[in-house]
Amino acid sequence: MADTRTEITEIVTGLGLFGFRDIERAQAARPRFIVNVDDGVYDRLDAAFAAGAHDQVFRTAYENGAVFARADDGLRGRPPWLVEWKGPHRPPAYEQIPADLRVDHVYLISCKYGSNILHNASPWHVFDRALSERAKQSGDWFASVAPESFQDFYATVREHVGDRSLPALVADLDADHRQLLKTALKGHWPAALRTDWQLVAFEIARASAARLLSAAGGRREREEFLWRVLRLQAAPYFVLGAGLDDEPLRYRVGTPWDFRNSFELRSFDMWGEHAGQPTVKWRADLLADDGTERVVEGHVEVRWSHGKFAGVPEAKIYLDTPHHEVAGYVPIDATGR
Repeated sequence: MADTRTEITEIVTGLGLFGFRDIERAQAARPRFIVNVDDGVYDRLDAAFAAGAHDQVFRTAYENGAVFARADDGLRGRPPWLVEWKGPHRPPAYEQIPADLRVDHVYLISCKYGSNILHNASPWHVFDRALSERAKQSGDWFASVAPESFQDFYATVREHVGDRSLPALVADLDADHRQLLKTALKGHWPAALRTDWQLVAFEIARASAARLLSAAGGRREREEFLWRVLRLQAAPYFVLGAGLDDEPLRYRVGTPWDFRNSFELRSFDMWGEHAGQPTVKWRADLLADDGTERVVEGHVEVRWSHGKFAGVPEAKIYLDTPHHEVAGYVPIDATGR
C-alpha cells in the first residue's frame, strides 16, 4: 500500500483535473472516473485532510491538477474522461517513464514532491551501462573499481572494530559479518577512520567517473546518456509536484527529438569530488537555438544501501540545476485558457 503522502500527491492531483470548485467538493464527490481508487483510499484521504498534517501537500497537489486542466500544454479546459491511478502496483517490466497518472490514455503525469533524485540505480547500471539497459551484474562496486585501496581500508576497519571473527578479505564478508560491521559503525565514521574513508571514497568516485566516460566515449554517446539522465523519452510526459522549497513544479519533459531541435551539446563531463562518500559530479554545457549558453548540472552519490558494509552499493543521481532551468524541461503556463 502506498503511504499517505504518496496517495495525497497523486490522487489529489487527479481530483484537481475535474474542475470542482474546491478540494473539499472534489473529495466529497469521490469521482469514479479516477480508476483504481476505492472507498478505502478515499477514506484515508478524508482522514488525512481532516487531521491537517498534510495541508500544504493537499493544496499544492490540487492546484497542480487544476493548472494542468486549463493549461495550453495540458487539457486546455476540457474535463478528462478517464484518469487512471497506477497506485502501489509493481510494474511488469523496467519502466522508463515514471508516470503515476494516465489521463484519457494519452497524458502521462509524474507526481514528484520534495526530491531532486532522478534515478536510484545500481552503479553497474549507471557507470558501466550508462543507463542504457538494466545491468545484470551486481556485487560490491567499491571492490570492483578500487580493489586495493578498499581492501586496505577494510583491514583498517577490521582492526578498529577488533572482532577477529571478521575475515581478512573484504570479499569474504557474509551477511552476518556485514550486520556486525553495520552495527559497529552506525552513525558517522569514527574519527580514526574518517580520513582514510574520504581518500578511498575519492578514488571510488574518480574510478566510477572514468568507467562511464570510457563507456560513453563520444559526444553522441554522452548526449544519449544525458537524455537518459534527464529521463527524456520517445513520448513527452508531465511532471506536477513541488521542489525541496515546497514551491510548485509544473513542466513538460520533452523528447530527444525536441532536445535536438532546441539545443546543441557542447560538452559533457564527469569527475570525482572530495566528499563524505563517493560522489561524482556531472555537467552538460549546451548552446540553445537562440544563441544563449545553458548548463545542466548534477551529481551521483554511491553508497551502501543498508548501512556501512551492509547491502550492495547503490547510485543515486541528483539534479542540481533548478528544474525550470533544465534544457528539455518546458514550464507549464499557469494561466491557460
